[in-house]
Amino acid sequence: MEIFKSDKIYNFMGKRIPFLGFSAILVIASIVLLLSKGVNFGIDFAGGTIVQVKYEQKAPIDDIRNTLKNTPYKNASITEFGSAEEVVIRITGSSSDLANDIGDEMHKILKSTGNFEVRRVDIVGPKVGGELREKGLMAFALSLIVILAYVSFRFEWRFAIASILALVHDVLIALGAISLFSVEVNLDILAAILTILGYSLNDTIIVFDRIREGVQTSKESELDSVVNESVSRTLSRTTLTSLTTFFVVITLFLFGGEIIHGFAFTMLVGVIVGTYSSIFIAASFLVQLKFSINNFRAKEA
Repeated sequence: MEIFKSDKIYNFMGKRIPFLGFSAILVIASIVLLLSKGVNFGIDFAGGTIVQVKYEQKAPIDDIRNTLKNTPYKNASITEFGSAEEVVIRITGSSSDLANDIGDEMHKILKSTGNFEVRRVDIVGPKVGGELREKGLMAFALSLIVILAYVSFRFEWRFAIASILALVHDVLIALGAISLFSVEVNLDILAAILTILGYSLNDTIIVFDRIREGVQTSKESELDSVVNESVSRTLSRTTLTSLTTFFVVITLFLFGGEIIHGFAFTMLVGVIVGTYSSIFIAASFLVQLKFSINNFRAKEA
């Protein structure tokens, strides 16, 4: 199936400076957000307790807050969870009291607020949260190193640098969106970030593979012309793949429920940014790195 005509060449590289400038604004804005606002770490990384409570009627959030004020959980955060009847009570940090059944304890404390059931209790100690955060960062760093080695082996070092820059571009913008909308960062979000890496890399590798093929077979001696032709040839495939993924992710985002909301939001941003970078940014980085067609052809010969 073709969305774009296979014989039409689009001048992507002629607009690379505006696209790079737009991306630079997004990346800088994301970095500023991350440095100023930071991210909202969930209990997976910060440690603490989550108690999910479902009432038979609309949850009396104000009564819950007032009741908890006179308990060791006075600093707890209470928010709706999916419906007006359901709330999540987040208690940061940990204490010796966590050795007790906090579900039963919360049931006794909130007894006066109405009829309810405790549906979930998650407890993560601060030490475990720190270890998870450290291992998550290590997984991300190792992923970038392996990707760099793989692309360098399969293509050429400029392709590897361009692909890593494109991946960092995608992840920073996704993290900026997470910070902007105060999405709670937990293991699901980490899984989404690593999925974005794989998704974006897959699209970038396909584009780079077509560029390498174009360098070997095309009669053009200008890199801009070869890149324009190669990206135009993969445009229908990239668009179809992205639209298919987008429809799945938007369905999860709209109908998947509160538990998967953060994961779906991160994936939604990642799919959009990853598709944009595969078409407009990755190849632009390659051109900016002064990849030489003549040197590559001589090396291949």
